[in-house]
Amino acid sequence: MAGLKSLAKDTAIYGVSTIVGRFLNYLLVPLYTSKMPAASGEYGILTNMYAIIALLMVILTYGMETGFFRFANKEGNDPVKVYSSILITVGSTSLVFIILCLTFLNPIAGFLGYSEHPEYLGMMFTAVAFDAFLTIPFAYLRNAKRPIKFAAIKMSNILIIILLNLFFLVACPWLSEQFPSLFTWYDPTYKAGYVFLSNLIASVLQIFFFIPELRGFSYTVDRKLMKQIMAYSFPMLILGVAGILNQTIDKIIYPFLFDDKAEANVQLSIYGAASKIAMIMAMCLQAFRYAYEPFVFGKSKEGDGRTMYAMAMKYFVIFTLLGFLGVMFYLDIIKYIIPSDYWEGLQVVPIVMAAEILMGIYFNLSFWYKLIDETRWGAYFSATGCAVIVILNVLFVPTYGYIASAWAGLAGYATVTLLSYFIGQKKYPIAYDLRSIGTYVLLAAVLYVIGEYVPIDHVVLRLLFRTLLLLLFVGYIIKKDLPLKQIPLVNRFIKK
Repeated sequence: MAGLKSLAKDTAIYGVSTIVGRFLNYLLVPLYTSKMPAASGEYGILTNMYAIIALLMVILTYGMETGFFRFANKEGNDPVKVYSSILITVGSTSLVFIILCLTFLNPIAGFLGYSEHPEYLGMMFTAVAFDAFLTIPFAYLRNAKRPIKFAAIKMSNILIIILLNLFFLVACPWLSEQFPSLFTWYDPTYKAGYVFLSNLIASVLQIFFFIPELRGFSYTVDRKLMKQIMAYSFPMLILGVAGILNQTIDKIIYPFLFDDKAEANVQLSIYGAASKIAMIMAMCLQAFRYAYEPFVFGKSKEGDGRTMYAMAMKYFVIFTLLGFLGVMFYLDIIKYIIPSDYWEGLQVVPIVMAAEILMGIYFNLSFWYKLIDETRWGAYFSATGCAVIVILNVLFVPTYGYIASAWAGLAGYATVTLLSYFIGQKKYPIAYDLRSIGTYVLLAAVLYVIGEYVPIDHVVLRLLFRTLLLLLFVGYIIKKDLPLKQIPLVNRFIKK
């Protein structure tokens, strides 16, 4: 139980920083969508670019983050030597990436449809190379159980990005009118460009926060050790590429699925903005992941932790289902983070959130093949899921638009989740509490249907009704799995 308390504490720290950080980052969504109307398609450019960035991050880290956790916690290994070897390796590949991309920038921009603005790609490539390198110091902080510094750096980075965006998109237009001679450099039509510039500046500045983690040890590469790490991590690259493609391939290939590129960008703008609402679930998943990965590998050194993994899975499902109901029941309020010309895309929110829940379940399931060093299975699963998503997108998106992309993502994650569960039970059986998990899923589904389809026209009454439904779900959680007397503060109050 102490292990779960430690996991809960770290999840809370990572969670608060992630959720608060993402919330602050959400402030950019209404900013972008207000400055970039849906009909302009400019937000579609951001959506497309950020999808490419996510893919590049996986390629440039090529499983080294997970490899670090595995080998830094492996008996007989020196964690500092593991850290140094991986840091130099990832730093070298990131540098080579920048040089190659900037050398061939114009041909790449032409292929991706950005021949008019190749500098968009130049800024993006440079920023993602810095971010890829810094994933290793971030992993070092997580492994050292230093969530506070981790959270502080993440928050600082987000605040810098927000301030720079506000400067370029809000302050500069006003200042250029008041002091035109001082702002002759400012181009009010260059909105997407200033967004990428903000990200580049923030990524470069972030490295200064890691000066203590980049000093005080010998920079050497243990070649024998790196061969072992590469052998372990390479399947993670395939796994990671396929996994991130499951999340982003629709947004990457979207412009290629339409003859009318302008219409593709308009649809992608709407889909991207609506999906941002569903990304509230991604906050929960990321917070859990940051704490869970070092927790699992740390437990692997103490012996068989299957009972703990099964309990963690159940509480994870409970946690995410509560988040799902919270978002869907208050969508009448949450939708105002984007302008009304984007609201037609809200139909994808429950679909994308359900896909995010399945992605989280798959993430939890995936540790069986990591713990027995058979990571190739992850590559097989994710490649299969990716193939499902790509095929469904190519077949149905040209006819049905972005709604087909949402359903394709759900189908892909359902496929990999089922494959991982059934094969995992043969290779590394874990007694998950399927009955309890199934009951929670069924209850959440029933409450969602009731809240969504009971006709209540008045918005206040509708929100009150849905609040009661949400409290029913919370009450069931308290009754079955979280008695109030187990909560320290409440328990002390009851004793008084």
